[in-house]
Amino acid sequence: MFKVVDLFAGPGGLGEGFSSFADAQGDRKFEIVLSIEKEDYAFRTLKLRSFFHLSWPHIPEEYYQYLRREIGIDALYASYPVAAKAAAERSLKASIGADRKTIMDIRSKINDRLQRTDNSVLIGGPPCQAYSLAGRSRNAGNPKYDPEKDVRQKLYVEYLQILSDHKPAVFIMENVKGLLSATFKEQGIFGRMLGDLRNPAEALEREGRDTLESYHHTYSIYSLTSEGLIDDNSPYTAVVKSELHGIPQSRHRVILLGIRNDLNVQNPGGLALQDEIPISKVIGGLPKLRSMYSQSADSDAKWLKLLRNQEDRSWMGSIIQRPCGNKLRDYMVNQLRMIRPPAAGTGCDFIKGQYPTAYLNKWYCDLRMQGVCNHTARSHMRRDLYRYFYAACYAKVNKKSPTLRDFPKELKPKHKSAKKSAKVKNSFTDRFRVQVSTRPATTIMSHISKDGHYYIHPDPRQCRSLTVREAARIQTFPDNYYFEGSRTEQYIQIGNAVPPYLAYQIAGIVYGILSKACSQDPENHQKPISRIADA
Repeated sequence: MFKVVDLFAGPGGLGEGFSSFADAQGDRKFEIVLSIEKEDYAFRTLKLRSFFHLSWPHIPEEYYQYLRREIGIDALYASYPVAAKAAAERSLKASIGADRKTIMDIRSKINDRLQRTDNSVLIGGPPCQAYSLAGRSRNAGNPKYDPEKDVRQKLYVEYLQILSDHKPAVFIMENVKGLLSATFKEQGIFGRMLGDLRNPAEALEREGRDTLESYHHTYSIYSLTSEGLIDDNSPYTAVVKSELHGIPQSRHRVILLGIRNDLNVQNPGGLALQDEIPISKVIGGLPKLRSMYSQSADSDAKWLKLLRNQEDRSWMGSIIQRPCGNKLRDYMVNQLRMIRPPAAGTGCDFIKGQYPTAYLNKWYCDLRMQGVCNHTARSHMRRDLYRYFYAACYAKVNKKSPTLRDFPKELKPKHKSAKKSAKVKNSFTDRFRVQVSTRPATTIMSHISKDGHYYIHPDPRQCRSLTVREAARIQTFPDNYYFEGSRTEQYIQIGNAVPPYLAYQIAGIVYGILSKACSQDPENHQKPISRIADA
């Protein structure tokens, strides 16, 4: 097995893809020997998932009991102390770049876990908020923001330190597309990063950092979507569009494939193109839920009454005057008359039953779970219920999400930013964005934790935003992947992650590179690591 270190790991999306990758015989080829993450609940999620993979393929029944909320996490770990201890050793809660002592501790920990393996893999990417278009917009409007004091701008230097110190054979670095146009001190960040990643030791010397060895390894940076190297003249070949590679989500990210030059790899290959996957294929089989009502005591009857009494409201009549208005109003009236509170109500932490997908069912579903977890609807205000219902109906009829201009006057928000959006070109006019069932979802981001307005469920009869489990399926997390923390924390973890099934495909490319390198130099081939099991 090839050893993998996962930096800035989040809940482990990249690591999940590598951990799950297996050859034609079903033998897994990568072992995550260390995942590093600073956020507490993401760290707990990583530890739990490490326990899962260390137990593979004999997952204990207690793991599923924990997912079903039948036992607590302490009882699970107490039942399997050896695997629990090993999972703790492979999961490190630390802030990379926090201080010099932490950096040195991390360097030592990685060294212990890799044991100077020549064919290791480094995955992960520095936090991306400072590079994103939204982040740069916020920072530009903050007179106290100083980019030179924003540690996120230069956290990649810590990534360079680990590249230089431990010299992995291959690295995968992920970040937001905004990185391509971001600047620092009037210099393009992406071009600077490419140069640094090609020769990390030289870049560290420029930064006044020390390196462990005098011999400096260099790297070539390849595109995963087109043949050849990424250079300053072809930066957009670094962008991976997830919807083109079997992910039910239009997520565009910079992903770099770095290969150590002494491996003599000329053509590593890239991701295969696949048909776009509509979200209905992955969330359509989940239990139907209704939204909760936040402004008074919630009940099925209250929810149904709130929706049914809209048929005679003036805004329903005003729809007729819009393009396709008669068709839209007829559809809405029909939906209101057919709407019923679903059997699963508003959902809960665990819903018993079998809920298959129409796509990658073996990847997503685990029969031993006997149900699905993290599937609870959020509470919404009365007017938001109406907006969600209208938006979902509009999308069904028009095959696209409405902008604010498409909403009846009575349903438009009354705050100032909404009025400004209605007048200003290219402003946030998609404040209420419904996911279109026949297409991949829009990008699942950590903002999903704040409200559901950008993530409205496509089914008008459910009248709600996406649940944690629906967001997880869109991100291609398997159903037996449990996210620790509150619902807000769970949403944040999912939004910050790399889709695991995309990472699985990248792992296949990396395995091909390392297998070829090992066949050329058999002495460097690593022996398989035995699975940890409790006596």
